[in-house]
Amino acid sequence: MQNIRITKGTCKLNGGLEDVSGMSFPLVEEFKVGRDGGYVTVDGRGSPGFPSRNIRIMCSEDGFESAGGAVTKGIESDEQAIERMRERFQMLEDMTRACKKGDVRAMIVSGPPGVGKSHGVEKVLGKHDLLADIAGDSKLKKYEVVKGAMSAIGLYCKLFQYADKDNVIVFDDCDSVLLDDLSLNILKAALDSKKNRTIHWNTDSYKLRNEGVPDSFEFKGSAIFITNIKFDNVKSKKLRDHLEALESRCHYIDLTIDSDRDKMLRIKQITSDGMLDAYELSNETVDDIIEFIETNKKRLRELSLRTVLKVADLAKAFPSKWESMAENTVMRR
Repeated sequence: MQNIRITKGTCKLNGGLEDVSGMSFPLVEEFKVGRDGGYVTVDGRGSPGFPSRNIRIMCSEDGFESAGGAVTKGIESDEQAIERMRERFQMLEDMTRACKKGDVRAMIVSGPPGVGKSHGVEKVLGKHDLLADIAGDSKLKKYEVVKGAMSAIGLYCKLFQYADKDNVIVFDDCDSVLLDDLSLNILKAALDSKKNRTIHWNTDSYKLRNEGVPDSFEFKGSAIFITNIKFDNVKSKKLRDHLEALESRCHYIDLTIDSDRDKMLRIKQITSDGMLDAYELSNETVDDIIEFIETNKKRLRELSLRTVLKVADLAKAFPSKWESMAENTVMRR
């Protein structure tokens, strides 16, 4: 890890700004430009009076140097990158609307946990089902989010329940339907490119008789699959062939939020859009939370929106010591 010397810079410490000019720290991340100006991320461990974690030093591009001369510095506008991220998730919401209208019969959304994949989908579908919520009649609802494990016959019954046009089934991390051969065959029939999509269950079943589900029906609804599985990374040839057959019937959106930088940009984008408004925290505290997350992202148990909410919970409950609390609850020791 390269050491740098701060020629002119400040750091937030003990509730105020401390002049750190002339001090040296191990460089963690190169110079960037954020909302409040330029900064470098350094390791505060080993420096007396500094917390044992990564910290930001606010400085200009020329405000630091390495022991061996100039440090390679690359400037990237976080604001521009966040806007690109916002457009990507707007596409997800637009595709969800198309599924609701029946213009798109199926969509697969792939991305890491905790980046808001489900939020955008449910927000769009929830607006369409406002009438059912007002009436308090679940039978009027035209979409359902299915989570957890599901058997093939359970899938068949659920597709029958939402078989009408403008109905949508959302499989949220319900990966069992993607990993089971029989379930995949049912899904391939339900999402076929043919005009009439008829699904058959040719085995006698007490469950179907008991629930009044026919042994065949036409599926006219849409399906959305939200998953952490990277289809390209599946090693089983047999399963990969099945998934490719399903993928050929669906629009596939890989959110490509794989690096810590991508996850951090997503966190900045969604918090700037108001994710923490309900906490009624000051703008300075919200900025401090995001700074804490970014400077310590390598040591967090999980870099995700869920972690941001956990830290916000602490900031709300313990305004004067939330950082030390967070160090012990969301960070690896």
